[in-house]
Amino acid sequence: MSCPVGRERDDEEGKGLHYLEYLKIPELLNLQQPLSKSAENPNGVHDEHLFILMHQVYELWFKQILHELDSIMNIMTADFLDESLMLVINSRTSRIVVILKIVVEQIKVLETMTPLDFLDFRHYLSQSSGFQSLQFRILECKLGIRDDLRISYGGSTYKSAFSDDRHRSAAEQLEQATKNPSFLTLVDRWLARTPGLDGEFQFFDKYSKAVREMLAEMKDEAKKETSLSIRNRKLKDHETQTKFFKQLMDVEEHASLVEKGQRRLSHKATQGALMVALYRDEPRFQPAYHFISSLMDIDSLLMQWRNNHSLFVQRILGDKMGTGGSSGYRYLRSTVSDRYKVFLDFFNLSSYIIPRWHIPKLTSEMKDTLGAYFTADGEKRRAGGGESHHSGAEKD
Repeated sequence: MSCPVGRERDDEEGKGLHYLEYLKIPELLNLQQPLSKSAENPNGVHDEHLFILMHQVYELWFKQILHELDSIMNIMTADFLDESLMLVINSRTSRIVVILKIVVEQIKVLETMTPLDFLDFRHYLSQSSGFQSLQFRILECKLGIRDDLRISYGGSTYKSAFSDDRHRSAAEQLEQATKNPSFLTLVDRWLARTPGLDGEFQFFDKYSKAVREMLAEMKDEAKKETSLSIRNRKLKDHETQTKFFKQLMDVEEHASLVEKGQRRLSHKATQGALMVALYRDEPRFQPAYHFISSLMDIDSLLMQWRNNHSLFVQRILGDKMGTGGSSGYRYLRSTVSDRYKVFLDFFNLSSYIIPRWHIPKLTSEMKDTLGAYFTADGEKRRAGGGESHHSGAEKD
């Protein structure tokens, strides 16, 4: 099969756009310019070429991730989300996941460089550092990492890397990324509109009742134990679970945890996420459950990337100070924590999952709202029409 590039741009002589021109290959391949090049060594230090190219590849992947994320966020800013667009959202979110898997793995190429190889050209880097990656900072801001949870870098914030006049444009881009609603905010609003939270079904009231019944059963079973050690263990388990569920049930305590940075989602959005998780088998919740799972994948992969990056720096620098003035490995290692998890609440959701036999039964109306079925003539019907189950327009 021939390449379709240039078919619609043939000039008068019938010459189509060439592959080299379309992808600007000559310009692309000329972007690796080692600073160690000299008259005596026209190619520069051998491994500096690898170092430059690998970081440029990272930046290209970051650009594509931002391209996908922006498109998803544009869809999710709408007051009403057409349910058919969940396929687009999930497709592009899954693409981000696949890209991040590549980003995580490609550091293995850099790990072929030894500490001696790096020291051959490190002094040419001056104060440049990966901390100054504008695209990665924009990505963090757009995802929704809170400024008050970040680790300071050499006594400065991440914005300080773009504070001088030379990088005024970069600073403006970063500022714009922090002003607009984050991806986390859009996800929160979307989950807060989950059908069944309000109206006739009142999911959280039913769920809270089921939790109280489950905890009461746990306590009764523990008290029946004849073995003192087993009884005490079960009572301790009951106490721990009661504490977890109290954090969820108490709106004020949840708000306090959000303020402290131990929770990310609003109480209403947490209810929505929990409902999706418990009723994930319902047709209209399946795309939402897939979406939530992909968001956890994004967080997990970014954590893996941070971890791999910190280990690479330790391998190549040990305890030496980073090029940008940070503590190097120790700073990077400190970012591998829940502070930098955007969708932390989805990971913690497992604490509130109850056994299937305790899950409140859906009413026939709610079952119909979340279902999809075929009529006798084979026509597919869906309650609520084409609007998303998170549009806020459902009628319980």
